[in-house]
Amino acid sequence: MAIWVWIVIGIAVVVLLGLVAVAAVRRRQRELDERREQAQALRQQAETHAREADERERVAYEHQQQAKDARRVAAEVGSRADRIDPDRETPDDE
Repeated sequence: MAIWVWIVIGIAVVVLLGLVAVAAVRRRQRELDERREQAQALRQQAETHAREADERERVAYEHQQQAKDARRVAAEVGSRADRIDPDRETPDDE
């Protein structure tokens, strides 16, 4: 074979290897972009869950405060009932 045929084959091989390398880099970049998008979606999901948890904590705290208030009122009413019940002995009656 003539030398120019080997040169053409060598150039073709180098071009082919270059194309394969470029395709590999693009594929890797596409995979990285997909992973970045997935990570962003997961971050948004985590942020949503965190906001919902904060809201639930706020509501739970409000319910706790309401329960404390209800207990206080119940204790006051019970105390008043004990004071006005003629059958109930109180420390004042002794």
